[in-house]
Amino acid sequence: MRPTAILLNTDRVEAWPGGLLRAHGNQDARRLAGAGHVLRRKRDGAYLAVERAGTLQPLRPAFAKEPGLADAMAAIAAIGVPRRAGIDAVPALPLARLQQRLDTLGLDADAYAARTGLALVAEPAWLALAGFDRYARSLWLRADAARAWSAMQSDALREGVVLEAISGYRSHDYQLGIFERKLARGLSVDEILTVNAAPGYSEHHGGTALDIGFPGEPPAEESFEATPAFAWLQANAAGHGFALSYPRGNPHGIAYEPWHWAYA
Repeated sequence: MRPTAILLNTDRVEAWPGGLLRAHGNQDARRLAGAGHVLRRKRDGAYLAVERAGTLQPLRPAFAKEPGLADAMAAIAAIGVPRRAGIDAVPALPLARLQQRLDTLGLDADAYAARTGLALVAEPAWLALAGFDRYARSLWLRADAARAWSAMQSDALREGVVLEAISGYRSHDYQLGIFERKLARGLSVDEILTVNAAPGYSEHHGGTALDIGFPGEPPAEESFEATPAFAWLQANAAGHGFALSYPRGNPHGIAYEPWHWAYA
């Protein structure tokens, strides 16, 4: 893990450290080479611009009209703040657009929270690189959770058990995208809510939750409970500060998820 690699998070745009995002083509590859940061739209992952020494170079037409660029550039200009303050001291992003996201799904925030008992989870203003997941994607977690995950993964490996990260931090916008894709496949909002928390209520938003897998095992399936990884986690995860969030019969109305563990 590179603890100095920090994802700068704003309401609409993420600023990724250079060298971590895959190029979408030869032209992107040339522009991404040597980038200080890459500005990425959270809603759909589109690359907007490359930042070098405080100057932006476009990666898509009319990028300057994108909302949120100024916030992302302000975060880059203040990059020394998390390092001086310690990246464990993480401010939260505002929740101004949360109800707008829930309105898209026909959900009332107060009614949903009362029905499920799930807490509202703000996104952190920055996250630390916690290694890479099964698919070689950058894994972002809150810094303390990243250290705990690294230690837990290493301890398991010393005992011959491989713990694979399937996913970590997810934004509110990304969670809304999960709903939109499933709605497009014909599922109802109520059906989706049995397996996915509403945007704003997933533990993944806070950078403390991980979906964990085992080599050869399909991701996010109940069959994970029969793997050596799950047996190891049951015996050892608490010692690293991780707990199973959604056991069978949990009070939140979310289906059993033996793969989902969160750092307390």
